Amino acid sequence: MAPAITLAAEAPKLSAANTGFMLICSALVMLMTPGLAFFYGGMVRVKSTLNMLMMSFISLGIVTILWVLYGFSMAFGTDSGSLIGWNSDWVGLGNIGLTELWPGYTIPVFVFLVFQLMFAIITPALISGALADRVKFSAWALFITLWATVVYFPVAHWVWGAGGWAFELGVIDFAGGTAVHINAGAAALGVILVIGKRVGFKRDPMRPHSLPLVMLGAGLLWFGWFGFNAGSWLGNDDGVGALMFVNTQVATAAAMLAWLAYEKIRHGAFTTLGAASGAVAGLVAITPAGGAVTPLGAIAVGVIAGVLCAMAVGLKYKFGYDDSLDVVGVHLVGGVVGSLLIGFFASGKGQSEVEGLFYGGGLTQFWKQCAGVFAVLAYSLIVSALLAFILDKTMGMRVTEDDEVAGIDQAEHAETAYDFSGAGGGAAKTAAVAAAVAGAESKKVDA
Repeated sequence: MAPAITLAAEAPKLSAANTGFMLICSALVMLMTPGLAFFYGGMVRVKSTLNMLMMSFISLGIVTILWVLYGFSMAFGTDSGSLIGWNSDWVGLGNIGLTELWPGYTIPVFVFLVFQLMFAIITPALISGALADRVKFSAWALFITLWATVVYFPVAHWVWGAGGWAFELGVIDFAGGTAVHINAGAAALGVILVIGKRVGFKRDPMRPHSLPLVMLGAGLLWFGWFGFNAGSWLGNDDGVGALMFVNTQVATAAAMLAWLAYEKIRHGAFTTLGAASGAVAGLVAITPAGGAVTPLGAIAVGVIAGVLCAMAVGLKYKFGYDDSLDVVGVHLVGGVVGSLLIGFFASGKGQSEVEGLFYGGGLTQFWKQCAGVFAVLAYSLIVSALLAFILDKTMGMRVTEDDEVAGIDQAEHAETAYDFSGAGGGAAKTAAVAAAVAGAESKKVDA
């Protein structure tokens, strides 16, 4: 009998379908950053609207340049000690072939790197919501530069880079529960503990000035999140990307309903802000878990995240930290919840054969998830606080109290979000009203 002939596995070939799909997903993820800007921009007071928009938009500029220069190499280059990557050929992106494939996949390296770039952009932008009303724009821009370099790029390598310690340990993070949301939420907590509270925190009303803008931002985030999540499988030849797409919708819907139900029981009303926040909480929680759970599991993840995040946003008043727009309560808590629930709801029928406790797999995966969650949380919290402390002691992180009270938009950007000069009496009347409001707020501070 002739000996059996073993054929080498055929090398992946460029897939036009997967390439096109991933380019669309990349564009969807890019749209999430302007969506986040609108979401946050509607939640602040009128006098801080433009600053809030700019704190997100500036990330599009800064992180893009860093990614080209060295960020992609640090996050996805050859592993060094399971902590960081590096590939000198990727510095400046000039030595990458146009048809060179990302190893093991059917898409070009350029497509993979631009998809991951959009993740790198939105992560520091998420932090900005916790710092609303009080941070110098120049200090924020420098913070993004430093934070992306020493926190995001290394953590992305831990979680997604070949050889990264969390990746090798088997921590499941489909699309960024640890690398994006816990990372940003912990950083937000670290920074606000350093820079302190807004003037008038827990005393003056700080209600959202435009709930329609909040809902618009939430809708754009929900829409873009399909690219964020489904695209993270880098193709859909085996249906896992489609599962993630479905679970993204299911968990988000469940979390929104759960948040509203909690809000009705706790506060007696169904609010638009609650609906938007609940949807985002569901999106955050399903991000790490959606490839590992069934749609019923996604409902459970969404409900649990919706309730726990709704409860968590009130902790800032109890413990006295000023998380302006609930980045800690939604992104940190939601990321932790979604990441840890993988240890219970992983079905073994999605992205891998890993099974959670409820599917007979015991607690092995849960402990792996704990390792990833708390390592990222601790690293980001401590390093972010140190960066904020250094910047605060050198250039100053905060605007002056007078500028904060009068309005950070005018102080930092020499603009205002809304021009009322054409309606109701002209520019002189508008200026007089603005001066009167600023004077009234100054008196409150003096008192």
